[in-house]
Amino acid sequence: MGTGSTRTQSRQRLAEQAMAALGDSAAAERLSVQCPRSHHVAAVYATDAGPVVLTHPGPHAHGSKDFVDTGRHGSRRPDRVDLLDAGTGTDDSIPAWCDCGPVDISRTALQARLEEPGRTVRLAEL
Repeated sequence: MGTGSTRTQSRQRLAEQAMAALGDSAAAERLSVQCPRSHHVAAVYATDAGPVVLTHPGPHAHGSKDFVDTGRHGSRRPDRVDLLDAGTGTDDSIPAWCDCGPVDISRTALQARLEEPGRTVRLAEL
């Protein structure tokens, strides 16, 4: 396993621990990212470890009674959690997904958007 993948795993583990420590993550949400059709793509949360981005890498439910059709033995992939500030040498692109299909989100654009007012941003604005 290379040093880069070890760094990525350590960073993602730190982000997961920071999200778990939040408890009520809704109160800590700083930014919600949506596609032009208002599908939820990602969210950025304020944590003790710094801003954490959570993306959905595949089909997901949209509410408490909306279940993903994964088939009898299917399983959905877990959400991707990572520190927004991943340091130098890290790819700026964060993979995500909504019902419109796969998308890439720029870490740099998300960080810049955190400085602006408003909690919801469309992909076209990034």
